[in-house]
Amino acid sequence: MPNFKPLISFVLGLLLLSTPGFAQDVWITSDTPFVELEVNNEFFVIERNQDNSAVIPAAFAKTSRPCPPFCVHPMSIADGVETFGELELLAFIEGPVQAGDGYLIDARTPSFYNTGTIPGSINLPFNLLTADESNPFMTPLLIQLGGVKQSDGSWSFANSPELALFCNGPWCGQSPRAIENLMSVGYPAEKLKYYRGGMQNWLMLGLTVVVPAS
Repeated sequence: MPNFKPLISFVLGLLLLSTPGFAQDVWITSDTPFVELEVNNEFFVIERNQDNSAVIPAAFAKTSRPCPPFCVHPMSIADGVETFGELELLAFIEGPVQAGDGYLIDARTPSFYNTGTIPGSINLPFNLLTADESNPFMTPLLIQLGGVKQSDGSWSFANSPELALFCNGPWCGQSPRAIENLMSVGYPAEKLKYYRGGMQNWLMLGLTVVVPAS
């Protein structure tokens, strides 16, 4: 069946531009005014802030945080793990996340997540993904992610979904640590994606943020 969604979105964008009171002059790209999504029976529209005088929220305006721990992370976080920009992340949400074949993981602690996150994400805090015997959450989380524990104690992730992980920004270590912890138990690197820009870059571009209901 032909996929008319891109055409419909484009036409809707033209209609918005031609309708008084709904003019949209800040698009995501030159041919994408916004992105419509349905994830877990919730409907989202991701677009950019239309206020040309908008600035980044004060919590993310700081340029200089102590390093360590807030050091700048490399563009490539681990061999085989693809690094995403905003457009790649949007394509991932539109594709695997919306189809139920992948998850967008906000790896921050709940205190950050609850103040606002990227539409379609679920909160899986990095500190629950530690592969040591004192952590009772790791095994059930890996099972929820499709992991199967083998008789020798190793894990198989043959049927596990792709995961795109993010945190507060290029200076935030929470999603890199989550990726490192997942790889330490055998989660395939090619099934892991790293949105390095995180909330800092997402907000800098004025993209839609949602506050979780609970």
